[in-house]
Amino acid sequence: MTGVAASGVAAGGLVGGYAIARWTRRRELGGVALAAAGAVAAREWRREAGTGAAAALTGAYVAAFAGSHPLAKKVGAWPAVFAVAGGVAAVSWVVAGRGAR
Repeated sequence: MTGVAASGVAAGGLVGGYAIARWTRRRELGGVALAAAGAVAAREWRREAGTGAAAALTGAYVAAFAGSHPLAKKVGAWPAVFAVAGGVAAVSWVVAGRGAR
């Protein structure tokens, strides 16, 4: 059985977590989705690229989430979320995704 694409899971976790929090008006539900996707992505990053890369990519995922907040004040919420999700997906693909399958 092949694993899932960690870059897609990470981007989906950022976008989905925000969408859930916004549409349900329950930030904690968005946080659960964000954390669950992050855990799945971290597992796949570790499998694909090793522990060190997984730790660095998990740090980038958390930093993207945190960085989306001040960015949203400048460009708007959805553009900020899509920007950081795309950035995490791109970095994930470069570090862990290209030769993994």
